[in-house]
Amino acid sequence: MIRVLVVDDSTFMRNAITALLEQDPEIKVAGTAKDGLEALKKAEELDADVMTLDVEMPRLDGLGTLQRLMKVTPMPVLMISSLTESGAESTLKAMEYGALDFIPKNMSNDRDAFGAELRRKVTALARRKTIIRLKYRRINNIPMPAAMPRTQPQQPADYVQTPCLGPRDLVVIGVSTGGPPVVQKILSALPPDIPACFLIAQHMPAAFTGPFAKRLDSVCRIGVTEAQDGDRLKNGHAYVCPGGRHISVRMRGPLPEVAVTEEPRDALYKPTVNLLMESAGKLMGRRTLGVMLTGMGSDGCEGARVLREKGGCLIAQNEASCVVYGMPKAVVDAKLANQILDADDIAQAIMTIIRG
Repeated sequence: MIRVLVVDDSTFMRNAITALLEQDPEIKVAGTAKDGLEALKKAEELDADVMTLDVEMPRLDGLGTLQRLMKVTPMPVLMISSLTESGAESTLKAMEYGALDFIPKNMSNDRDAFGAELRRKVTALARRKTIIRLKYRRINNIPMPAAMPRTQPQQPADYVQTPCLGPRDLVVIGVSTGGPPVVQKILSALPPDIPACFLIAQHMPAAFTGPFAKRLDSVCRIGVTEAQDGDRLKNGHAYVCPGGRHISVRMRGPLPEVAVTEEPRDALYKPTVNLLMESAGKLMGRRTLGVMLTGMGSDGCEGARVLREKGGCLIAQNEASCVVYGMPKAVVDAKLANQILDADDIAQAIMTIIRG
């Protein structure tokens, strides 16, 4: 049974989230709180597996709650975010403070779809409770109980990793659940003169990708912008696909450029990582490095297969550092990953491969 603490200043939202979560017989709302101070008190009392957390609340808002929570009672947190620019900025900051994922507060558009996504995300995040406790106990120098596991999942012992040889000047990144802090960690470690262009397909609503790109641009030494159709591939620059659309590579005369399109309209994910990796592999071949980061599902696996067949190489994030080990697991299980690396090691590996 997954025990959830629901935190929101709106009685309507607390009741609605509770009802939607408990449609799954494996999920139980252990308690609710109407503001951050009440949430912190109940977090200590209830020992829930996941907290859903609103941003705008009286007495103590979501960001303040999150900062205190991770020092006292660390647990997986799912932000409930408004679809506004300020909501997006607060949510991205919350993920820097320790929230693992977010869900847009768009229940009025499709209550059933919101509920299904809410249950999927809560179930996925609940599996990270022990690792979150371990991580923040170490960060805060809190002694670990003897009964608490002291190891994290490791990559498959029998997996044969192969070197990625360079140079390569196009890096295509696929990422979903838990992705923003990992993408920031990687891009912020890159030097401004890195001789490669980066294209990013992050599963994220349209209202969030512009603020996400701006936030990355403010903390990275390379340039970061939300992609526009027809952008030129530039070294030392990263393009984030606009939410609700797709990003790929196409030829314009003798030169490759960024394509931002509505097609395929029937794709399950927008953007779809499959299209990005497949197009990069077909057009750029051995010049391409694919990076598959944390995310639910298997989007990108078929595109990664094409990328590898055309001479591209692929890095997959390891299980221990993923919020959800879905997309990387798919390429690892398919024997498509050249290297399986911790999130902390991916930036250095990218730089080594790019420079050959």
